[in-house]
Amino acid sequence: MSDLPAILVVDDEIRSLEALRRILGEDFDVRIASDIDAATLILESEWIQVILCDQRMPGASGIEFLKRVRISWPDVVRMIISGYTDAHDIINGINEAGIYQYITKPWHPDNLILTLKNAVNLYALQRENELLAVEMRMAPSTASKVVSDRRSALKRDYDFDDGIIRSRSSPMNAVCDALKQVAPFDIPVVLMGASGTGKELAARALHYGSLRWNKPFVVENCGALPDQLLESELFGHKRGSFTGAVEDHIGLFERANGGTVFLDEIGEVSPAFQVKLLRVLQEGEIRPVGSGKTRTIDVRVVAATNRDLEEEVRQGRFRADLFYRLAGTVIRLPMLRDRLMDMEILVRAIMDSAQRKLGKQVPGISAEAMACLVNYTWPGNVRELQNEIQHMLVMGKEGEELGANLVSRHILMAAPEQVEESDEDLTRLTGTLRDRVNEMELRIIRETLIRHRWNKSRTAEELGLSRVGLRGKLERFGLENVKPMPVRRIARSG
Repeated sequence: MSDLPAILVVDDEIRSLEALRRILGEDFDVRIASDIDAATLILESEWIQVILCDQRMPGASGIEFLKRVRISWPDVVRMIISGYTDAHDIINGINEAGIYQYITKPWHPDNLILTLKNAVNLYALQRENELLAVEMRMAPSTASKVVSDRRSALKRDYDFDDGIIRSRSSPMNAVCDALKQVAPFDIPVVLMGASGTGKELAARALHYGSLRWNKPFVVENCGALPDQLLESELFGHKRGSFTGAVEDHIGLFERANGGTVFLDEIGEVSPAFQVKLLRVLQEGEIRPVGSGKTRTIDVRVVAATNRDLEEEVRQGRFRADLFYRLAGTVIRLPMLRDRLMDMEILVRAIMDSAQRKLGKQVPGISAEAMACLVNYTWPGNVRELQNEIQHMLVMGKEGEELGANLVSRHILMAAPEQVEESDEDLTRLTGTLRDRVNEMELRIIRETLIRHRWNKSRTAEELGLSRVGLRGKLERFGLENVKPMPVRRIARSG
């Protein structure tokens, strides 16, 4: 199988076909067709990047044929070559068939080769960015600059020092050191951590810290699809290979060629699919569904899971040979409850991002609200924290700080120094019935006081108590002298 870019030349003159194949053969994998039916068969069975079609063809014009190609194979770069320079034909070709270039005869070999190389580059760019660059009629040099600028910005965003937010004493420092150490080496990596701990962010940091940083980074959630669809998404398929396959589909492994594939939730894939994935990793080749040909791919695989894959291997639920193929090294990400020293800087960064997204500005978050956030154990990790900050911002007033009264009730009711994942599970309270009731009563009174900004009258009214009754309970629980924390704002950065 040739590694040269595949182009299809369509011309009813055999001598022209042979001449073009001879001239272009050193730089391209040239397929030829003398009529539209033969050209269609080639498109249905081969991966073609560029079509060079003669305008005057028996039965239908080149533009009419390329209009059909535009519908069935929209990513193929379409070009017309003709000895006729009818302005009407040229305009029709550009507008109706999405023609990238209209080449007139006689053509110069060097110019033709250069034009075809530009077309191949354009095909690669539109694959990487999933844009129909042909429809935009964007020059390859311009498209290349857009892609380059975008990649440079992403590399800055996911730099180890800026992209992963943490404090100087954070356990994430050890994770970032490991990522930085591993990134330049072209080995597969497994990221283990609970949902919401930032595995995709770590995968992007690995990619943009590697020598592949200027190539594609693609993501697939392996736990979200059944085997057949997952195989199609990763390896691609040919049109008609299964019900619903109405056109050719390029898989993520091929789209990411030269770059990185991030396989999230790898622990969820079935034993049958584990065998197929193992073969791809061993041989460095993929075979699209419904195709008899394999395609060589060069990708780095980063896998992530919220399971302990080593334990899954011991239990026989995950293939040991696949694990060792994936786990060139294993990096474990900590829970948010184990990095509470990062809470203030994380909250500030999340709040800044949420304000830009929602178009709503506040001066900051109060120290009392921050204390409530630190007191909670965050079973959903950073993702849950993001949702909470966004909720507080939506419910707060424009221009006013985010106070503790905006914090969700289940977070306000969290027990001090709580270590369990669910604070609402009564079975985790210990002691006598009286002790457990007192603990729940304390949490409810404390949550209500915070929500009413320590207004005892409103608190008593909501709880159905008299002021005297509330005062007695505050004395019993040692809350009678507790006051809201000073209104020290944790301001947004910038």
